[in-house]
Amino acid sequence: MSDKTDMSDKSDAKSVLEHSSLGQSVDYDAGYDPDLLFAIPRAPGRQQLGLSGELPFDGCDIWNAYELSWLHPSGKPAVAWAELRVPALSPNIVESKSLKLYLNSLNQMRFDSAEAVAAAIRRDVSACVVADVEVHVRLPALWSAFPIEEPAGDCLDELDITVAAYTPCPELLQLVSGPVSDQVSDQLVTRRWFSRLLRSRCPVTGQPDWGTICIDYRGREIDPAGLLAYIVSFRQHQDFHEHCVERVFCDIHQQCAPDALTVSARYLRRGGIDINPWRSTEPVLASNPRLFQQ
Repeated sequence: MSDKTDMSDKSDAKSVLEHSSLGQSVDYDAGYDPDLLFAIPRAPGRQQLGLSGELPFDGCDIWNAYELSWLHPSGKPAVAWAELRVPALSPNIVESKSLKLYLNSLNQMRFDSAEAVAAAIRRDVSACVVADVEVHVRLPALWSAFPIEEPAGDCLDELDITVAAYTPCPELLQLVSGPVSDQVSDQLVTRRWFSRLLRSRCPVTGQPDWGTICIDYRGREIDPAGLLAYIVSFRQHQDFHEHCVERVFCDIHQQCAPDALTVSARYLRRGGIDINPWRSTEPVLASNPRLFQQ
């Protein structure tokens, strides 16, 4: 992908977000306000990928919000972690700083229970993204049931590669040749790869977003060195987490025509929130592991 296209993507994002809270000074004690939630349409990012009509994937975006607090009826504060699952089929995503501000607006609200907090978040965020959002509010007594994990599969990061592209370059995705060097092998394989070298950039501020990407693949063998170089090529790409994962999915799907494909990314948290998109051809339930860097 050319730098010119990246600049166009950045301009489009800035146009969408010019009325959002991103980069603005805000009052953190303004009180409960669901209108703080700022919707970003998915359609422009998908149009850049040539997606229209039925999508080639299912999935969700898993948001973990670690700065959740409210008041018990007695006025005593409570703290918790909220897990939100936004369907990939939703028309909108929610801008991350607006979600942070919205959750902070609950800080001085009194709720009878954690379930009541979850119901309020579910109602307000679902209205923003125009889809049913699944919300779980997990109190500290439950946290030990969610230990830090490491990704399963083969790590690509120790491969010795030469890198020349730092904006997405799908041409780097190559199938492995068969016994005859000019022919692609027809042998089907099942692979699970991961890399901690994923880095993209915020489409508005340009700040780096760091993540671990996992790829579950069934099809003709992909050259792993080319796959790693492709992942690294996102290093200067400016886009939202969700759109980056969809771009990876679409590029592998189009270049390699797998029988089955799942792409997920675990991004580091910013502002107390991490965003973890998951896209798949398979009707499987997305897990929500917490990696060491998260």
